[in-house]
Amino acid sequence: MTKAAPHTHHICQIYLITPPQIDDLDEFCEMLDHALAAAPVACLQLRLKDAEDSAVIQAGHAILPICHRHNCLLLVNDRPDLAKDIGADGAHIGQDDMDYFSSRDLLGGDAIIGVTCHNSKELAFKAAQSGADYVAFGAFFDTPTKTPKSRAELETLTWWHEAIEIPCVAIGGITVDNAMAVIAAGADFIAISSGVWQYSNGPAAALSQLSAQCQSLAVPL
Repeated sequence: MTKAAPHTHHICQIYLITPPQIDDLDEFCEMLDHALAAAPVACLQLRLKDAEDSAVIQAGHAILPICHRHNCLLLVNDRPDLAKDIGADGAHIGQDDMDYFSSRDLLGGDAIIGVTCHNSKELAFKAAQSGADYVAFGAFFDTPTKTPKSRAELETLTWWHEAIEIPCVAIGGITVDNAMAVIAAGADFIAISSGVWQYSNGPAAALSQLSAQCQSLAVPL
């Protein structure tokens, strides 16, 4: 998860998040495999906040080979320790989770570690200076999957994109219908969950449309 090199084109990428609950793991894996075949997805975040650790690990072991088959990284939300147990590519940590340096010590230098920064440039600077691979801003829209702690502004994405090399992820309520706004504002990745899994025409169709939108707004850096 790195930015494009200078003098190339900036193309926003898709950062997919699992549904908050997976009732039938086999069925979900089949749906995920079909969805990831429909369009390029940079990474999948395994986010099962209310699940037992054993269920998260079981899901991670089942999902990881599917992701890698489609050149998609697997990150685990909140729990670097479970990411290590799963053998995932990294973790996404919030401000109240294991701190960045402890997470890095646990997962090693090659792991992808991203940090939630809400709408705070100060938190984002701190994460970037610490060595985070990306920062996440949000929520940009109302979201059915969680109650956001803050509402982020599109201007934050634009400012960060123009000033800082570390990639930024836009998260919170993004759908096929509103994604163009955050893509145009300069997000390097759009994080999306219910907007894909609950899309009326199915997850594969949602990812195809989101990918087309990302491509249509590719701009020179």
